Amino acid sequence: MNGPNLNLLGKREPEIYGHQTFEQYFEILRDKYEGPVDLHYFQSNHEGALIDKIHEVGFTFDGIVLNAGGLTHTSIALADAIAAVKTPTVEVHISNVHAREEYRHHSF
Repeated sequence: MNGPNLNLLGKREPEIYGHQTFEQYFEILRDKYEGPVDLHYFQSNHEGALIDKIHEVGFTFDGIVLNAGGLTHTSIALADAIAAVKTPTVEVHISNVHAREEYRHHSF
């Protein structure tokens, strides 16, 4: 699950995020884990849509891999949604947030 601006991967700040689109990354993951894992992809630039999706899958999926983008550092509502469901959620990032601006070092 990807948050705001991650639909621009491959175009947005390629010196930080690289030149591949997320769809290209996702295809690599699907090929690598074909069979044992059923992967689904969701991206939204809207906090409420991400919360709705967490509510939708948060009691039935085996796990959520979440790159919340900038919402990682600002959204208590997103953190509350993750805490409210049973499905384990793992936070990931494409860049090293600790090598970037100070405000990116904190995650809700």
